[in-house]
Amino acid sequence: MADMGHYSLWTVLNALDLVGPTSVDPMLSHACAFRDTVATTVNNDFSFPMASAVRFKYPARGSRPAVDLIWYDGGMRPPTPPELDEDHRALEAEQMMFVGDKGKILAGFRVENPRLIPERRMSGYPAPPEPQPRQQGAAYQPSPGIRQWMAACRGAKQQSAGSFLNAWPISEAVNLYAAALRSRRKLLYDPEKMEITNYAAANQYLVREYRKGFEPDSV
Repeated sequence: MADMGHYSLWTVLNALDLVGPTSVDPMLSHACAFRDTVATTVNNDFSFPMASAVRFKYPARGSRPAVDLIWYDGGMRPPTPPELDEDHRALEAEQMMFVGDKGKILAGFRVENPRLIPERRMSGYPAPPEPQPRQQGAAYQPSPGIRQWMAACRGAKQQSAGSFLNAWPISEAVNLYAAALRSRRKLLYDPEKMEITNYAAANQYLVREYRKGFEPDSV
């Protein structure tokens, strides 16, 4: 599977119950500068690279087999699949592709409008309705998620699917990706112990030493 934007992974991680990757394999670009007329790599230890990709390996879980999840960033993308060559199409800048044993599905950035490729495999299936643009001047209607957030701010029970109790698997994956980029190497991860097992120095990126909190002045 491939995608261009980590928050679009939310649907995928939930649907496939992806928890606890066992390896994180990064591929990243680097910037160069000239030093005494010689090209040299610029050390970047403060931000994401201009472009990168990562392969997460998730083990089998219940009835689901093992899954490889690949995330492309900064304009990188997978090779154009032959199914799109047949349709005389190219991958768009932001899409999601699911690769299975029996074929491929191409969907939008948020997994909208999923379609089998090539298009002939959709023969007999009606095309999904086109999303209707919001009419100018129409009254704003908050989404269900926004309404849940507003209700929680007013004291109601928190019911959002995006709560921290549900969001930790995607947070774990993205934090591991950042650690792999800083380490510039493939990392093996023990999700039970929450530690990197093949490069101990990378574990420093998984924890933070917080400053001491404020204390009231003594009287």
